[in-house]
Amino acid sequence: MTTLRWDHIVHYVNDLEKPIQVFADNGLIAFRGGSHKLWGTFNALSYFGLTYLEFLAIEDRELASSIQEPNRVVKDAVTTLPDHEALSRVAIRTDNIDDTVERLKANGLSLSPIMAGKRLDARGEWIEWKMVTIDGDFQGLVYPFVIQWKGSDEERLKNLSNTGVIQPHPAGSVTLKSARFTVSDPAAVAKHWQQLFDLPKAESADEDSEALMIGDYQFIFTQGEVNQLTHIFFHTNSEKLAGKIMEIGEGKYVFSAQ
Repeated sequence: MTTLRWDHIVHYVNDLEKPIQVFADNGLIAFRGGSHKLWGTFNALSYFGLTYLEFLAIEDRELASSIQEPNRVVKDAVTTLPDHEALSRVAIRTDNIDDTVERLKANGLSLSPIMAGKRLDARGEWIEWKMVTIDGDFQGLVYPFVIQWKGSDEERLKNLSNTGVIQPHPAGSVTLKSARFTVSDPAAVAKHWQQLFDLPKAESADEDSEALMIGDYQFIFTQGEVNQLTHIFFHTNSEKLAGKIMEIGEGKYVFSAQ
């Protein structure tokens, strides 16, 4: 049986040093990830277990604008930046990308081919994965993309912890909890994503929202008109962070007490 998990969030930014500094000022670790040499983008990362934030910027606009692969993440970066430093797509991790692709195609979606991705990390080592992006949107909200990493979750967690990529944040315990998508019709979007990814429905604390579970996390769909990922929520025991909203461009990072 195929297992799906929330892998990461893409947030387009113009300057990678800005989120790194904002996070450092609040006791959170974010660092330069590396360059996507085939796509003209580069990133900074912040890990909360295996699920992480990816701040994605354009390193070589000419290359990023001319890639032949139908990579929606890169193509959207070109059209979004520099005007909108916005939260973009969530990445869903699968342990069987072929099976996941067949499920999405059976639901009538238009997909890219399975693309081999790789980037050089800060140590000059190649990080490798396979990914699929989904064209179009549902009622204005872009779809997640799907990723499968080389190696199992257990192997990656051990390796990333041993190399210091995943480490405790100086602020204290910080746990990623949910992503909020502001959409015009929460019920319709939640039902559509539930059908596509076979995610169980969750109880929502807000009567104007619908929620789905993905592993231990939630995707929350709240009434609004922007049809976009807008907020990321965390629980923390840090007195400095609890009750805080960090804004980076158009994205909001919300911290509440555990």
